[in-house]
Amino acid sequence: MPGRTWAGTTLDDRKALRRGQLLAAGLELLGTEGSAGTSVRAVCRHAKLTERYFYESFADREELVAAVYEHVGEEARQALVDAVRDAPTPVLRAEHAVRAFVELIVDDPRKGRVLLLAPLTDPALTRRGLHLLPVFAALVGEQLSRGDETERRMVAVGLVGALGNVFIAYLDGSLKVSRERLVAHCVNLVLGADGHRPTSSPEPTP
Repeated sequence: MPGRTWAGTTLDDRKALRRGQLLAAGLELLGTEGSAGTSVRAVCRHAKLTERYFYESFADREELVAAVYEHVGEEARQALVDAVRDAPTPVLRAEHAVRAFVELIVDDPRKGRVLLLAPLTDPALTRRGLHLLPVFAALVGEQLSRGDETERRMVAVGLVGALGNVFIAYLDGSLKVSRERLVAHCVNLVLGADGHRPTSSPEPTP
């Protein structure tokens, strides 16, 4: 009975708590050890739960990985929406959005790896990674002012792809620049795509 309580919590509450533990374990493993280290057994061990409780919430490993990915994707989407809500100019909207995204993927690099790197290697995410592209492209397209709807859509898709590759290179260590230079470059990409004059970038380190 879902409404029955034990130690002050219902069965549904305890199930939700266990699901949260499994999602947290999935984020930790997928975001640090990658796909190879994210097995059902490893997730259960990290969450300190038996496999019985894993299958209470998820049909299989693929469903867990997808849930972790979609949770981080929604967090990123909301961060972008919040970042541009009160920004009065295109320059500030671009800067706030880029900084919010960088904070998400750099301050907690596990989330960056789940969102941007895992879809490149984990079969469970290959299709879902492509599925989220229109979501982020739509958010970017809403902030563009130049051209008709089709032009804005094409620019947004290209811009999301370009930004994604820059962030991937930063996360995998092949692009070694300061955080501020990363932000400035990405802001200029956004502004340039919409026909605005780029802001000044930090001088490169010698």
